[in-house]
Amino acid sequence: MNRTAIITLTGEPEAMAKYCPENEKMKRAYIFFLEAADGKQSATCDAALRAIERFEVSTSRKPFRKFNPEQARSFRTDLVEESGPGGRGLSAATITATLKHLRNFFLWLSREPGFRSALNSNDANWFKPSEQDQRIAGAKRERPVPTLAEIKATLARMPSETIIEKRDRAVLAFAILSGARDGAIATLRLKHIKLEAQTVSQDGREVKTKGRKTFVSTFFPVGPEPVEIIADYLRVLKEDLGFGPDDPLFPSTAMGHGADRGFEALGLSRKHWSTAEPIRRIFRAAFAGSGSPAFNPHSLRKTLALHADTLNLTREEEKAYSQNFGHESIWTTRESYGNLPEHRQASIMRRLAAPRAAAAPEAEIAAVQAVLDRLKASGAL
Repeated sequence: MNRTAIITLTGEPEAMAKYCPENEKMKRAYIFFLEAADGKQSATCDAALRAIERFEVSTSRKPFRKFNPEQARSFRTDLVEESGPGGRGLSAATITATLKHLRNFFLWLSREPGFRSALNSNDANWFKPSEQDQRIAGAKRERPVPTLAEIKATLARMPSETIIEKRDRAVLAFAILSGARDGAIATLRLKHIKLEAQTVSQDGREVKTKGRKTFVSTFFPVGPEPVEIIADYLRVLKEDLGFGPDDPLFPSTAMGHGADRGFEALGLSRKHWSTAEPIRRIFRAAFAGSGSPAFNPHSLRKTLALHADTLNLTREEEKAYSQNFGHESIWTTRESYGNLPEHRQASIMRRLAAPRAAAAPEAEIAAVQAVLDRLKASGAL
């Protein structure tokens, strides 16, 4: 978003656009605060600007210092009645996020010189989302998660004749081996992967990791097939195409004029993808070709988390597995990716309803006797 041209975001005719100079000044100051002092990313800053713009339009761009509760009440009503794509109302998540951005903005504004007498922190509470909308917006909805078998079957079906096909197949293989996010995959360089050691260095200075965190991960234990695909792909990049350590691990497609003068894919460039969208397209095409749902790259992280349940990990192994995701806490892995799919939950609950065989009396006696023996040996009895 061009933050110097935020006064026409709503599609108002440019000739009719109005703005309040004081408001523009405070919006620029707020964005500077979010970026420099609060460490927010550009996507968050842009979302905040969109929310503020919505509110300004609803008040005919009155100065923020002239805020009154009626403006907030009217804005909330308009937000609920506003139509989104397809003629439907805005989702609870959109409404909640918009109101939260405005609440944060007015809290900040109430502490700024020149506004302390006009606003107070309680004014910001007029933008607090309703508890109902917060519950709806925060509700976890099950998304399809591929099984490891589905991923391997998809890899087996993907073509790998051309270098572009090899790259696309290697993207999917790498995602299940590394558990890396799509933003990181799009920005990795050849030097970041060590095939012999089976490690990936996700350096936050060069790789778009979440929160720019830096960590080294080892390939997840998902079998030899994905490793073989990556090994073949790396050989082609280095030996056939002459790629070096600083070249992209997954370069963008080189486009040009073909034999019929049409614009077509000619091979691989030596540039990174500018966004992760091409990776998401690769995933959609790969799974559509195998008749599976349109799994996204992030869903493979849950595949790996659920795969851990089949490995009977010790406490130390579970910690290592969690760190491999880039998580500092095991609970992050469990809470973010550890929920069972609904069909698996239902299967377990039905199994629990079935009668269970009672433990043999001899086994119970032996267990009690073992405890007594330990207590006697320790002198407790």
